[in-house]
Amino acid sequence: MAVLIVGLLAAACVRTVKTVVPVPAERTVESVVEDLGPSARARWAPLCHAVGLYYPPPQLALLAFKRERRLEIWGRQNGPWVPIDAMPVLAASGVPGPKLREGDGQVPEGFYRIVAFNPNSRYHLSLMLDYPNADDLIEGERDGRTDLGGEIFVHGGARSIGCLAVGDYAIESLFVLVADVGIENVQVIIAPRDPRGGITLEPIADVPFTTDLYRRIEDGLRAFGGGPAER
Repeated sequence: MAVLIVGLLAAACVRTVKTVVPVPAERTVESVVEDLGPSARARWAPLCHAVGLYYPPPQLALLAFKRERRLEIWGRQNGPWVPIDAMPVLAASGVPGPKLREGDGQVPEGFYRIVAFNPNSRYHLSLMLDYPNADDLIEGERDGRTDLGGEIFVHGGARSIGCLAVGDYAIESLFVLVADVGIENVQVIIAPRDPRGGITLEPIADVPFTTDLYRRIEDGLRAFGGGPAER
């Protein structure tokens, strides 16, 4: 009987034991840069030096071309913009044309700034853009659009719902580069395609403000010559 009771107690204890799975600590921008910084800087510094820039360069520009699925990285210190590198955009949902409202799946088009880092993104790491910016808000008000959407990122992975997905390796190096340069020194231009070959951007027929927007994008891209080759 004693053996039976001990056995039953032991079985009960076994049944009530719970496996505790440790919850991974949330990453911080500082911890990500500390972990990834050495390898990312080893990649970026030679590329900057090869085009006559210090590392990190004082100014950075990211040029995204939706049709080409291409993201170019340019730097500037005391002279003109010079190309540093280019990488493929693995996913960019939607069709040519700007983002107009929440849920339309469109990647925005225009001139943006990076406003935040997300070291705990569902897509590995991400950089948040300031969509909707002042231009988007003005055009939305003119058209009577109120729910313009938001939370647009450049992020890792290869899936997009209105964002630019560049893969995990690329976002790791971009995350460190932008952190080293400082987000206040980074500009982003997103275009439906690359017009630098001489073919102008065709406005979207049912989106009248793209006539002016696309002319401004073309003007803005004149500071950037032919793009760098992808490495």
